[in-house]
Amino acid sequence: MKVKIIGAGLAGCEAAWQLANAGICVELYEQKPEHYSPAHSMPTMAELVCSNSLRAAGLENAVGLLKEEMRILGSLIMECADATQVPAGGALAVDREKFSQMVSDKIASHPNITVISEKVTSIPQDGYTVIATGPLTEGELYEDIRNFFGDGYLHFFDAAAPIVERESIDMSKAYFAARYGKGGADYINCPMTKEEYTAFYNELINAETAPVHGADEGSVFEGCMPVETMAKRGEDTLLFGPLKPVGLEHPETRKLPYAVVQLRQDNTEATLYNIVGFQTRLKFGEQKRVFSMIPGLEDASFVRYGVMHRNTFINSPNLLDCYYRTLKNDKVFFAGQITGVEGYIESASSGLLAGFNLARHLNGAEMVDFPITTAIGALAHYISGGSTGKFQPMNINFGIMESLGKKIKNKKEKNLAISQRAIDTIKNIISKG
Repeated sequence: MKVKIIGAGLAGCEAAWQLANAGICVELYEQKPEHYSPAHSMPTMAELVCSNSLRAAGLENAVGLLKEEMRILGSLIMECADATQVPAGGALAVDREKFSQMVSDKIASHPNITVISEKVTSIPQDGYTVIATGPLTEGELYEDIRNFFGDGYLHFFDAAAPIVERESIDMSKAYFAARYGKGGADYINCPMTKEEYTAFYNELINAETAPVHGADEGSVFEGCMPVETMAKRGEDTLLFGPLKPVGLEHPETRKLPYAVVQLRQDNTEATLYNIVGFQTRLKFGEQKRVFSMIPGLEDASFVRYGVMHRNTFINSPNLLDCYYRTLKNDKVFFAGQITGVEGYIESASSGLLAGFNLARHLNGAEMVDFPITTAIGALAHYISGGSTGKFQPMNINFGIMESLGKKIKNKKEKNLAISQRAIDTIKNIISKG
């Protein structure tokens, strides 16, 4: 028995790993390096297109819990992320090139996985298949998926932030610090006075944007909103978002800036830094002009400008079950951001769950319906029917998990209690085999 997995992103690689480790032969189809989407540039698998951050690491955060659950379940993505991490305060960030290469090497060397460099144009329905082609699915396959589901197909747009060379940042104006001193002083902070912020703001909201076919202001997902779109909501909006200065006093003067632009390390060598929260659809020349107004970035060398691209997802509550299996064909599974999970870790977790349960099914065991007391289960249940109203992409959060049933006033303590319950549940599931 062979399983075909279409797409070698985070979800596809995780699904392949789970199946292969369970003794199932996998054919993993990846269109690179013969064909690249508008947002991809590396020939390796599990490419991180936007940020290099996998977000919060601690168990007081839902995404931190999801990471820990995945580690317990034998996640390839978490193994590689932990091995290639770079300093990021209280977050888990990785060297994107080393991370992608490590995933690729492990996949390529697994005896039960055959990697096929080929662009797939239709859903294979002659056997078990996992579609993990990601949010940039296009062309003939896009049309075939739309025809497969009928009218339950949606799309939105998101954007990536620019990356600059570390040596081009003027550190006489910028400083290293972490918000509230949490973790190491891993972020470069570019402080702004009120006058500097006002000048920057006015140029940002009036800068020329690049057209994106089919995009409009209402189709941008809130979690990946271009910085210029956010700014147009009001002059103070950025001060409560990516430019929030709270907890970032200057280490020498101990004064709180009016606004702060943060940059996060993007590679192990610390030669590249990305501008946090600066996803954008500004034209490249405008990015250079406007972002160079930020103190410390006047002479910044941009190795990658921000880009905006289409993200596609299916109306999963009407189309998938809690195993990420399609209701239309029980041999066809979907995984990754195309299902409406939002975020790197969430995408990988959906691939893990799909691969884990498909492997159990093929090996004659009962599939596991992970409960909503776990992060991985809560996300799967939300995607497969837990949302109300118009379905929108979802990050993992404690709000979609089952409550403790008792009151704990301290939020951190409450979240840690939820996390411990989830970890115990996952360990119990594994122990039962």
